[in-house]
Amino acid sequence: MFENIIGNDKIKNELTNLVKQNKYSHSYIFHGTEGIGKKLIAKEFAKMILCLGEEKYCNTCKSCLEFLSNNNPDFYEIIPDGNNIKIEQIREMQKKVVEQPIISKNKVYIIDNADLMTREAQNCLLKTLEEPPEFVTIILIGSNESNFLSTIKSRCTILRFENIEPSKIEKYLKEKFGIQEVPKSIIEAANGSIGKAELLKDKQELYIAIDTVLENIEKMDLIDTLKNADIIYKSQDEKNEILEYINIKFLKKAKENLKYLKCIDIVEETKKRIKANSNYNMSIDNMLISIWEVINWKTL
Repeated sequence: MFENIIGNDKIKNELTNLVKQNKYSHSYIFHGTEGIGKKLIAKEFAKMILCLGEEKYCNTCKSCLEFLSNNNPDFYEIIPDGNNIKIEQIREMQKKVVEQPIISKNKVYIIDNADLMTREAQNCLLKTLEEPPEFVTIILIGSNESNFLSTIKSRCTILRFENIEPSKIEKYLKEKFGIQEVPKSIIEAANGSIGKAELLKDKQELYIAIDTVLENIEKMDLIDTLKNADIIYKSQDEKNEILEYINIKFLKKAKENLKYLKCIDIVEETKKRIKANSNYNMSIDNMLISIWEVINWKTL
């Protein structure tokens, strides 16, 4: 069942009880940070709904076996086509959604990254959410709840997933990858996401270097600060992760000193410039200079 999925025990228990009592809804939104297990839990939930066994998580019935081999004809998964989920994908789903299940008594549709549905796709989906077949459950997975139309949200049960505790992420990385000591910077950069932690585990040098820049920015003059940030200039491919991590650090510091809120604003403005195709090195120059000035304003 959910034994191998870390975190969000309350939601896992709730879903388990709903299936056992046959009281689950026809439509859900699973919302939360990327990489915290929403899709894993959604698929396990789907397997339970489709299970033909009395306990609803037997792993031995025809439905479960077909599900485990990715061949269950009563389970469907929709993913973005390019940068979004298009109305054509939803229309194709609607053609199939009315068809009777083949193996199970139910059918389950997961729409992954559903917050990337176009407005037209969401409006099209409304028809199905308003009058779903009694044997269908639809699970929308997303990390940006504000992207969903209010009419979509009003027709779904919304489950808000919590970030994974840092200690659990550290334990996971040690046990799965044999890492003896997980740098604090990797745990902080993961920001509660196991999926993100997996991607960052081999980038320890980068995040330790960023820590060094931020920790010494009050101790160094501006020229040395820029020189010390050399690895940031060389890591343009990681720009989004770098800027996000810098803001995570500043957000923690802002709890003790409000001047770091201004630093967060500077980083956000830098994100916009880079997204608008401004020169990366110049954008980082301007960001570091502005941050240095804010942090050291008393001594200027």
